[in-house]
Amino acid sequence: MPMMTGAQYEESLRKMNFKVYLQGERVENPVDHPIIRPSMNSVKATYELAELPEYEDLMTATSHLSGKKINRFCHLHQSTDDLVKKVKMQRLLGQKTGACFQRCVGMDAINAVDSVTFEMDQKLGTTYHERFNKFLSRMQEEDWTVDGAMTDPKGDRGLAPHQQADPDLFVHVVEKRADGIVVRGAKCHQTGALNSHWILIMPTISMTKEDADYAVSFVAPADAEGIFYIYGRQSCDTRKLEGGDIDVGNKKFGGHEALMVFDNLFIPWENVFMCGEVEFSGALVERFAGYHRQSYGGCKVGVGDVLIGAAALAADYNGAAKASHLKDKLIEMIHLNETLYSSGIACSAEGSPTASGTYLIDLLLANVCKQNVTRFPYEIARLAEDIAGGLMVTMPSEKDLRNPEIGPVVEKYFKGVDSVPTEYRMRILRLIENLTLGTAAVGYRTESMHGAGSPQAQRIMISRQGNLEKKKELAKAIAGIPPKTKEK
Repeated sequence: MPMMTGAQYEESLRKMNFKVYLQGERVENPVDHPIIRPSMNSVKATYELAELPEYEDLMTATSHLSGKKINRFCHLHQSTDDLVKKVKMQRLLGQKTGACFQRCVGMDAINAVDSVTFEMDQKLGTTYHERFNKFLSRMQEEDWTVDGAMTDPKGDRGLAPHQQADPDLFVHVVEKRADGIVVRGAKCHQTGALNSHWILIMPTISMTKEDADYAVSFVAPADAEGIFYIYGRQSCDTRKLEGGDIDVGNKKFGGHEALMVFDNLFIPWENVFMCGEVEFSGALVERFAGYHRQSYGGCKVGVGDVLIGAAALAADYNGAAKASHLKDKLIEMIHLNETLYSSGIACSAEGSPTASGTYLIDLLLANVCKQNVTRFPYEIARLAEDIAGGLMVTMPSEKDLRNPEIGPVVEKYFKGVDSVPTEYRMRILRLIENLTLGTAAVGYRTESMHGAGSPQAQRIMISRQGNLEKKKELAKAIAGIPPKTKEK
């Protein structure tokens, strides 16, 4: 079939039977639930923009399997140009939604699983890559949104998976059958899980032989029998239940995370891509993490563009746009944002092919990109809050503005520049609040810290890949010290 339209995507979700709980209650219709709906709109935008000719080059690609035009989120990177376009696409979507658009995890997962299964088959004589290609062909043909799931609850961080008091704190195989496997456990922080057609599971850490049951990768329908979800809370999320559109900051778009629970889930062998091959678990984790760290050089930058624009408007509406110190702060925000982007582009441009032919980013530069992301969005947010002023967190509600008795008082006393309606000023301040403290802060601030691995994870990888010994030899050559001399 041709690529899905946005309307077809929405309708496809309505046909699914998710088992999801939100604030202690079963949700029968996730698509139209006011808290969940904005996140669905963000994913829907990835389909809608792919329909527009002006975005075709970024939003679509040519399948290396079928030769057909497909959504880029279903594509395996075939060149450094593909890697660069991925980052540019993510920036575009961040600009259009001001939120997390959720499909990056799936795209990063399929690219990681592709190269690792190929190398597993080469060394071990397995058939995982053939199975994966069959799934990928269906994914591209049906234009599915796939959720990539890696993060386990982990329990006691000082213990390996097989040492945990509760074995289910890491996803694991509990039964192997002639027709497939049965798994139990959970995945945390699952971005866009309820807006996905399928889920792609990967191990969360490098495993040892004692943890063979935990070295598992597979796909399953997102609404499969044996999967249920507990929807995660976000700051200010219940504002979406109030009926207005100013106080939510971003009424149309949002993101979500959920706990994904596997309750003796059956997976047929055709959908299993790793089962006990512990020596390849680390490579899968490393490559997925690398791709996802590259992603943040695009999506966070696009959202940053929105935040910078909102801060500049706040300065305009406050009548302070000409103040030199505010101009300097906006320049600094742009500098930080473009630095993030340059890291994302750099690790893409320096990518190289894996044995399967799929291109991998430069892992050192991808980790540098994500290390920057753990810091710069926080500073951009701080500067935006500085420029916006205290009114951002103390002004009355939209209901006060609409009230016939006190509304005129709100209009009078919360006005900035006379030519700008008070409502416009309130709207832009609420947008800044949404991005720095509200529902979107999940994706822009805290996820910038912990998504795709916490800061220490990148620092470990930078240490491993930084080639300090080579740098020492460079220094020796210039200083006139014989090479290969050992330091005490």
